[in-house]
Amino acid sequence: MNQKIKEAKKQKVVRYIFKNQRLFLLINKVKLWPSRSGTLHGVKSIENRGKTMVVTTHCGESFVVWDSKNSRSARWLRNRWCKNPCKKCKIPEWKLTKYSQTVFTDTRR
Repeated sequence: MNQKIKEAKKQKVVRYIFKNQRLFLLINKVKLWPSRSGTLHGVKSIENRGKTMVVTTHCGESFVVWDSKNSRSARWLRNRWCKNPCKKCKIPEWKLTKYSQTVFTDTRR
């Protein structure tokens, strides 16, 4: 009985993230990276280098991206256009549900 109550409470939790923020801050909170093929990758580490950053995924890939509010990856994360998780990254189910329940809003709360 206690497990059902705990699960019901967990499902009602809504996270609010400020909508127009830098990509570095967004990825640092969500820890997911949308690839161009439409899959979500788990982020292992992020290294900030001023206007650029180095993103390393759990797949073992690392790449350099621009830190921008209007980039493709920032828009895809905010609009949730990527829903298929990477099989190599093995993103846990709780992280995907947490990401799907997150609300990106214009006002800070």
